[in-house]
Amino acid sequence: MADIREITDFSDPELDVYARLTEAQLLNRQNLREGLFIAESPLVIGRALDAGYEPVSLLMERKHIETAAKEIIQRCGDVPVYTAEMELLTQLTGFALTRGVLCAMRRKPLPTPEEICRGSRRVVLLENIMNPTNVGAIFRSAAALNMDAVLLTPACSNPLYRRSARVSMGTVFQIPWTYLSDKGEDWPDAGMERLKAMGFKTAAMALRDDSYSIEAPELAAEPKLAIVLGTEGDGLANETIAACDYTVKIPMSHGVDSLNVAAASAVAFWELGRQR
Repeated sequence: MADIREITDFSDPELDVYARLTEAQLLNRQNLREGLFIAESPLVIGRALDAGYEPVSLLMERKHIETAAKEIIQRCGDVPVYTAEMELLTQLTGFALTRGVLCAMRRKPLPTPEEICRGSRRVVLLENIMNPTNVGAIFRSAAALNMDAVLLTPACSNPLYRRSARVSMGTVFQIPWTYLSDKGEDWPDAGMERLKAMGFKTAAMALRDDSYSIEAPELAAEPKLAIVLGTEGDGLANETIAACDYTVKIPMSHGVDSLNVAAASAVAFWELGRQR
């Protein structure tokens, strides 16, 4: 039976996870097994549960207990369900809840790149992409457009941050991902060597005149290809581009010089992820 708890005291320590701890504090890089994240909306929470993530507690608008969140509550067993009206919840969390439901969940130990790339044909590598919205959008495109896994450099925004997971529509729980390394100094040199050891050729998405067209047959013919995307604004670092096997450019028209990294990712995944 659900453990429904009406919120009467904002200072309750059990509400810290929703009201007073930042996502960086929840992450707990020193011990990921003790780390938490917040999943938002029944869809995202459901996909996290499908992927085996353990719920700790729920926070939701009262009206959702018997409607939109009813199935989620049942799936979460006897974890506490904190509830109040939307106005009070917005005051507590500091933001409007999407579909009025949050779930605190435990993180899992991350797999190694070798584990998630075993048997993969097309993978994504994100270099220092720090906007959670962009990370979430890239994951959604990667899952939808035939990418097998996502790798991140240490400076990237964490895919389980609330906004990333929500923008991804929960696909961060459906496509395998991990960090290429946990040491910034390992990129790009050691990171590229690690990709090559796994059999991948690398394609840097960059605005260079000496680039291959994204439609080049050489790219489609590669049995294992890692598509490398760079940070917002500056794009990929010069040393990263130099270390890649290919530099790839998306042709533009009407004088447009570039696409947002999330939009560019969708084009790249569609073209390079198709079976030929």
